[in-house]
Amino acid sequence: MHARTSSKAQQARIEALQAEVNELQSVLGEGENAEQIVSRHIKSLHQYNEAKDAAQVCVALATYRHTTIRQVHSDFGLTDDD
Repeated sequence: MHARTSSKAQQARIEALQAEVNELQSVLGEGENAEQIVSRHIKSLHQYNEAKDAAQVCVALATYRHTTIRQVHSDFGLTDDD
């Protein structure tokens, strides 16, 4: 048997869900296309992963050479902004 929910409880739940939807829309942007948001997020994740992979290579190279990451950057002509 399914538990029955009163109409008052259902209305309260609907209002809570609508408030959540309104809050998310204000954070994400009113009328934003969900597919565009997901696409931007995926692109950001790819950029993050590429940066993380590059950092891991620098750490591995510094460890292999028994030197610092700063020295590895210097050896390759990289600045602090790279």
